[in-house]
Amino acid sequence: MKFKKNIFTIFLFLCSIVFVAQESPLKVLAFTKTGAFRHKSIPKGKDFLAKMALTNNWKLDFSEDAEDFTIKNLANYDVLVFLNTTGDLFSDAQKNALKNYFAKGKGFVGIHAASDTEKKWDWFTEMIGATFKNHPKVQSATVHVNKETNHPAVAGFKETEIFKDEWYNFKKPVGKHVSVLATVDEKSYKGKQMNTDNHPISWSHIYDGGRVFYTVLGHTIAIYDDARFYKHIEGGILWAAQLKKEKVVSKKWTNLFSNDPSKYWDTFIGAPHKTVKGLENVDPKSNGKNSKPLGLNNDPKKVFAFKTIGDETVLHISGEIYGALTTKKEYANYHLKLQFKWGEQVWEPRLDRKRDNGILYHCIGPYTKFWNVWMQSQEFQVQETDMGDYYSLAGTQIEIPSVKKKGEKEFDYAKKAELNTFSSIDRKIASHANKGFDNEKPHGEWNTLELISFEGTSLHIVNGKVVMALFNSKYKNLEGKILPLTKGRIQLQSEAAEAFYKDVKIKSIHKIPRKYKKHISKYLKK
Repeated sequence: MKFKKNIFTIFLFLCSIVFVAQESPLKVLAFTKTGAFRHKSIPKGKDFLAKMALTNNWKLDFSEDAEDFTIKNLANYDVLVFLNTTGDLFSDAQKNALKNYFAKGKGFVGIHAASDTEKKWDWFTEMIGATFKNHPKVQSATVHVNKETNHPAVAGFKETEIFKDEWYNFKKPVGKHVSVLATVDEKSYKGKQMNTDNHPISWSHIYDGGRVFYTVLGHTIAIYDDARFYKHIEGGILWAAQLKKEKVVSKKWTNLFSNDPSKYWDTFIGAPHKTVKGLENVDPKSNGKNSKPLGLNNDPKKVFAFKTIGDETVLHISGEIYGALTTKKEYANYHLKLQFKWGEQVWEPRLDRKRDNGILYHCIGPYTKFWNVWMQSQEFQVQETDMGDYYSLAGTQIEIPSVKKKGEKEFDYAKKAELNTFSSIDRKIASHANKGFDNEKPHGEWNTLELISFEGTSLHIVNGKVVMALFNSKYKNLEGKILPLTKGRIQLQSEAAEAFYKDVKIKSIHKIPRKYKKHISKYLKK
């Protein structure tokens, strides 16, 4: 009887799994509208996606109507697939709906002519990664695959593959902000080319909160019968939906300031203050945050500059314009360790204030969420005499063991004290908490800063000492819901003070290290 009961229990459990899967399938909208050239392969591509959706139990809708691009309707989908779209397709309201969709952290997959879409819309061009220019005739060519990316979209490829397709050339080099998954060897085909040894044809990246995958493949009808292409698109969709991951960090330390830091980082530069010299069209009324930002990987003043000193790579932050050095990838459950020191130069609008910087973590959403330059995030404050403080940026919150001393206005971290919530969601609650004590080294000396983050719990560590423990990281999404915030990109700030970073490294963790147990055990559920 007991055996039968156990079998019945297992049966019910398996049924419940199937039921949940059926209740919450991945929702995909495949968009095939064309305002210019229309590919003959679109019907075949739709059949291809329909088969994929059936196999994976996805809910798939097709549309050629831009009126479907409303905030309300796009909220129903997890991934948008632009299948050989071309031309100018959207009104201003529809463009804003697409931006809102990205800000929610949704997924986008572009197939072939998606890069021949909305070519005059700068946001779309930057999002897709490149803009179509021309192409040679359809022919076979050699594709080199970057297997080191561990990306699901190229998991089924060998290091070298031969495909027959239409090889797009782009108006400008593919954006520096993308992670290239595959390139085409221009020596392997004839006709119009970009005349480069690095001709990307597939890439992925995170843009304004959304996850973007694009491939040049997809012109011919025959390609949709290729099992490799099937796995390519399926992997791209699953990655965009966050159902399959790429391995971004290992259990061993990864140096994020390696021989080529651009492999790991992008820059985003905010609005120049009205006092900034040597730039055209600086807003004479700009306070450094109320004007148009310079944007992604546009750093004419070299606010962020990598320099080789001896055998070390050092990041020099001038501080002249507010900005962020931003990881290309999102990280969760990690130990970040780095060296930091102050420089001498300070700038408007903080000439008479403490030197300021910061490590922003769990960064999500648009680049311009806070002060038109930083993302929604949690902050490990790096400020003179305040190293390790906490700030909430643009709608986040966290709980910190803390006390407010008699006569004081602010809370200080105190080990084993009662938890208090610090939030920028509700202005009635403080969004800043002070570290427990000052452990910063004298001006000009290198400090070792560490951030340990695991499943919503964080430790701010300054020169080997925990100056703050933080719990239950959360954020407010665009629908007004308060949700856990346990992963995201990392940003190193430029905030009107010269600073230096070096030896920036990261590794994955499966728990908070035992040596820090005394700082967290009281607050974690057993």
